[in-house]
Amino acid sequence: MNKCLLVLVVLLFLLTGCKDFIEPSLGGKTVALLAPGDKVESNNYNQTFWWDTHDDALKYRLQVVSPKFDSVTKFIVDTLTVGNKFLSSLEPGKYEWRVRPENGSSKGEYTTRSFTIYASSIKEQSVQLSLPLTGLLTNKGSQRFEWLKLFGAENYRLQIDNNNFADETKLTLNTVTTNVSYVQQIPADGTYQWRVRAEAGAENSKWSAVRSFIYSTKIPDKVVLSAPGNNLSVPKPVTLVWNAVTDADKYELRVCRGDTSTLFNNTFPMTLSATSYAFTEGESNVKVFWKVRAIDKAGNKGPYSEFFNFTIQ
Repeated sequence: MNKCLLVLVVLLFLLTGCKDFIEPSLGGKTVALLAPGDKVESNNYNQTFWWDTHDDALKYRLQVVSPKFDSVTKFIVDTLTVGNKFLSSLEPGKYEWRVRPENGSSKGEYTTRSFTIYASSIKEQSVQLSLPLTGLLTNKGSQRFEWLKLFGAENYRLQIDNNNFADETKLTLNTVTTNVSYVQQIPADGTYQWRVRAEAGAENSKWSAVRSFIYSTKIPDKVVLSAPGNNLSVPKPVTLVWNAVTDADKYELRVCRGDTSTLFNNTFPMTLSATSYAFTEGESNVKVFWKVRAIDKAGNKGPYSEFFNFTIQ
């Protein structure tokens, strides 16, 4: 009877749980291409490649060529991406693009489409921004700004402001470069906006979308330790507790053995999102020293708390 029950349990496990351990094959599987549509004709140099997802795919292989895959003169894109969208800025010409789903052990089949881009005035185009992403929160004063090359551009105008470009005579930066990137030192903490346009002689493209970022060097407050009380003898496990700090995103816990400089083991210092930690290491009569500091989303590290110590019973 017990053997029959065991066989039933094993069969049930194989039927319901094997997908968690055996990766499904993508052989012969495809994804539907959504945009640009097949044989579309456009004068927009900026194209967003978009396709359906597949439940068994971990990533997607996107390839773009000109003019066709059976007569390639330019290989424009060959990339693996986790998402199902990819932005590219192209020159006028004929193109084919294709996508296949992939996972760790198999690859699907490509689906292919074609499209054509016609030349147009740079005034009808806009620059696509790359980095930094909008909403960036950083403590790095030297920032690198990047955008995609736009066909027909002779140079690019980069503007950075902290007042939403309300007064273009008082911008943080207003500069022209022939490159598609620029490094700028941010002068002070605050929220900034940036945008780029292409220029060619007397003609200018439309401004790019505006992106914003926050530069902050303000460090979090000092952490205060709560429990166990300092210089106590306690049994394991020992729950280390400290106060929550405003604006803290995570905490760095440092635990030492016998003194304040010898790390207890190679797992310390460790980073935690919680305000407590269950310490289970060590043997009886070992003296343990510990302290904590807060780290905010910009990466600023606050001062360490005072060291507390306890002895393991």
